[in-house]
Amino acid sequence: MSAGWVAGAVRARALAARGSGGAGAREVAACATLDEALQRLAGTPYVKYTRQVAGLLEAQRAVSATLLWHLRVLAGWLPWVGTRLLVPLVSGFEIANVAARLFNPEGRGATASAPYRLGALETAWRRLDGAGTPTEMRTALAASPWGDPGGDTPWALVTGMRMAAARRTAIAVPQARDWAVARAALLMARELFVHGRSLPEPVRQDAVRLLGARAVAAASYLEFRECLPSPARRLLTGVDEPGGLWRAETRWWRTLRDDGAAMLHEGRYGPSMVVGAVAELSVDAWRMRAALESAARGGRPGEVFDALA
Repeated sequence: MSAGWVAGAVRARALAARGSGGAGAREVAACATLDEALQRLAGTPYVKYTRQVAGLLEAQRAVSATLLWHLRVLAGWLPWVGTRLLVPLVSGFEIANVAARLFNPEGRGATASAPYRLGALETAWRRLDGAGTPTEMRTALAASPWGDPGGDTPWALVTGMRMAAARRTAIAVPQARDWAVARAALLMARELFVHGRSLPEPVRQDAVRLLGARAVAAASYLEFRECLPSPARRLLTGVDEPGGLWRAETRWWRTLRDDGAAMLHEGRYGPSMVVGAVAELSVDAWRMRAALESAARGGRPGEVFDALA
């Protein structure tokens, strides 16, 4: 193992150890107001971005920005191949940037949130940022590693990116393949059986690669579930109707937490430890965003938060 990987893995473990953990998230979730919750963040890694926020959405975005900053720091300690390993794992931030642009076309104004800054971890954001219309956005995506989403409506663009993120992760990050397959199943189940929408052809092709042709062609939710590969089928075990997919979503985060902890603490410096740290940091941020929402509602955690805290 190269010195770069060892240094990166040591840094990854140190970053993950600084997380608030379930106990810290519970303290924030129990606060009676959002202001009180934000004060609780003073002793956490999230304080840098949450010092001057107003409102729940801004506070949650600040937590996400902290996660991205930690991953950029981690990338700086890794060899080049390690940095490239992180790119698909942070692709959700680039998707968020595109979604903000598409669903808020006036989002370049002074009151809009600035796009997430990805630095060396971007896939094609600078090119996408220059797109002035959805059609130009589709053209830019098609010329990038994202690939053609198959349409230029905001829904088609974002859905295509989400399925492409799963495909790219499964190919480039073997340690995260099962997470990506399960994520693709959740995305497809919601689109087909909750929203009743047909997927654009490139999205279907990605889904076939990840989930198999039988699952993609399934006529019902239960048939879809039974045809899935094992990582996704386990995720949907006991979820007998599409309305219960939120339980599968919670199970996905719990799996990410458990698998990440196992990778991080297996004791071998290298890619697995780094991917495990990304998982733990991501879960910690997800849990803190949920805790802030609980505080904003008067300190009443929901079932989803309780399942992961």
